[in-house]
Amino acid sequence: MDNIFKDKTILVTGGTGSIGSELVAQLLAYEPKQIRIFSRDESKQYYLLEKLNHPKNIRLLIGDVRDKERLSIAFKNVNYVFHAAAMKHVPLCEYNPVEAVKTNILGSQNVIDVAIENNVEKVIAISTDKAVKPSNVLGTTKLMMEKLFVNESYYTSNNRTKLSCVRFGNVLWSRGSVLHLWKNQAEKDSSIKLTNGEMTRFFMSQAQAVGLILKATQYTQGGEIFILKMPAIQLSYLAEIFIKKYFPDKKMEIKIIGCREGEKEHEELVDCNDTNKYIYENEELYIIVPSNIEVYNAPFGAEENFYFKHGFKKIDIIEKFCSLDNINHELIREII
Repeated sequence: MDNIFKDKTILVTGGTGSIGSELVAQLLAYEPKQIRIFSRDESKQYYLLEKLNHPKNIRLLIGDVRDKERLSIAFKNVNYVFHAAAMKHVPLCEYNPVEAVKTNILGSQNVIDVAIENNVEKVIAISTDKAVKPSNVLGTTKLMMEKLFVNESYYTSNNRTKLSCVRFGNVLWSRGSVLHLWKNQAEKDSSIKLTNGEMTRFFMSQAQAVGLILKATQYTQGGEIFILKMPAIQLSYLAEIFIKKYFPDKKMEIKIIGCREGEKEHEELVDCNDTNKYIYENEELYIIVPSNIEVYNAPFGAEENFYFKHGFKKIDIIEKFCSLDNINHELIREII
């Protein structure tokens, strides 16, 4: 990947979260001029600074994406923004829907507005497969965030600021993720809690998640949704693999507790609205691009087609878009 980050100023909202902090750590290797970590928790900021050994080009900014005035100050002279700040836990969003709206929707609109006002070059927002045919508050608010980012590219008069999204699956070992919870449960009372063993989910490692973000920054022309080609697994098999790998000599009980509020049995990568747009792919990624942006309207194979020049091919539809159709235990085993 070309080093587009060298000597640039980068801001990461939610920069002390699992993905945000891993992103900051990887970005340091690209020698940016400055990385601004924008988040609400001063203790997490301090711990991250300690973990990174106090790099001289890190700046810690206390703030909330709900506060547009604070964002305006933080975004001064920034080249790239990675928008990772969010409410992300399904049950907590279900019980606090207004708070999820304030952060995931209104906060995201603030990020867009302030980025455009400050002529930020690119803004990459982190979404989730739960935004596809959403059945819960988290997915609904993330779908709205995607709509804000994608549709801004239709009518903004500022061609300098390019906005796009990455759509994640479940990120293994992220804070509050299923493996993180199972490890704590197993160490506490030699059992893990499983909602529904028949459920299937897409999974990716934290390194793959950050890699997707960085590739999206490289390729985005504005308005796209980038999706990693991820394996999926049935949760009962994930539990078995987890126990065998991390507690091989310990007798472990699996307790079925039933589905949580708002959970689906299977997840999907695309919906009918996505298939009305252009879809490109290479070996690693799918890219869903708007159909009315001039850069994409060049005939496939034409010299001016941006994605063709970068090794992508155009496809009509993503055939295996459901987690149930992408079961691959071996790939999950490799990244768990």
